Amino acid sequence: MLGEIKVKIKITNGRFFLECGDENSAVVENCLSRLIGISGWARTVICPKTQEAVFSASVEEARKLANNGVKTFKIRARRTDKAFPLDSYGLCCKAGEAVLTSVSGLKVDIHNPQDIINIEIREKAYVYSGGNKGLGGLPVGCAGRGLLLLSGGIDSPVAGFLMACRGMSVDAIHFHAYPYTSLEAKQKVIRLAEITGAFCMGIRLYVLNFTQVQQRIKERAPNEWATVILRMAMMSSAEKAALKIKCNCLITGESLSQVASQTIENLRCTESLIKLPVLRPLIGMDKETIIKKAKKLGTFEVSILPYADCCTLFSPAHPILHGEPESARAIYESLELEPLIDDALNGYEIFSANQYEKK
Repeated sequence: MLGEIKVKIKITNGRFFLECGDENSAVVENCLSRLIGISGWARTVICPKTQEAVFSASVEEARKLANNGVKTFKIRARRTDKAFPLDSYGLCCKAGEAVLTSVSGLKVDIHNPQDIINIEIREKAYVYSGGNKGLGGLPVGCAGRGLLLLSGGIDSPVAGFLMACRGMSVDAIHFHAYPYTSLEAKQKVIRLAEITGAFCMGIRLYVLNFTQVQQRIKERAPNEWATVILRMAMMSSAEKAALKIKCNCLITGESLSQVASQTIENLRCTESLIKLPVLRPLIGMDKETIIKKAKKLGTFEVSILPYADCCTLFSPAHPILHGEPESARAIYESLELEPLIDDALNGYEIFSANQYEKK
């Protein structure tokens, strides 16, 4: 994630230590704020492994806290090096005493402090306070690869992010229907992929021209079935693409009964043609919860830009709500969509971060 930024990374039990110049510290912290798999991070002072140096560094951290308006604190110590003369409890007591003696206005609150001064005695002594909460989760890539059906809406970027937080590498596929959907709509989806990819170690976005498929559905399918049949075509296309690029599953932003195509009956229809598992991390979330997550992710303001995607434009006024998979498959097969899908898959575009490749 750091690219060409040069840092020294040292791995110890339960910790990663990153050494970088001051000129790169803001870039490094921005990277850490988007790094899935870590519980948090803090800037630390490195000092000699003596009691005097550790207590002095603790006092300096306390002064910073006091200058920032902190009134209560506690000391938390970890002693990996058992040769250090004070144990963890002794370090807490002595460092706390040094702080109370040297810094006015601070009081100890063991149970609910405003901030914590941490002391870690390892091969060196580390003293730090404050800190930032990380995203947690599992490191991206340790749980296989999935293909996200990425629309221009609010839900699907959140779904991709949540699966990345469970350790899944994420690629994405988008169905574009120019001229029914605008070029601005495609750029909107590319931007959503870039924002989401900043948390997912990058995302390859495959854009398929689905105009011919949608025209066939609009011309020949019963109007009330149009959205369900379109979703079936998307699932079939996504599975073919996923198998080709070695993804183990599909990921969607569907939430149960949020729209007509997401009733449990219609969800059965839309996945009735495929064999790959479909992961739906938002399935039990309400819209308000999803919006909060989208705002935190940074995709919400882009998602609400007024450029409609193909699902929205071709939605029937009175869609079927409780479709039967057998009926759906019969309609789907009568439309002879697979050759059109294969043509779309043969003419895809790839977007990767800010790089563009056309196949």
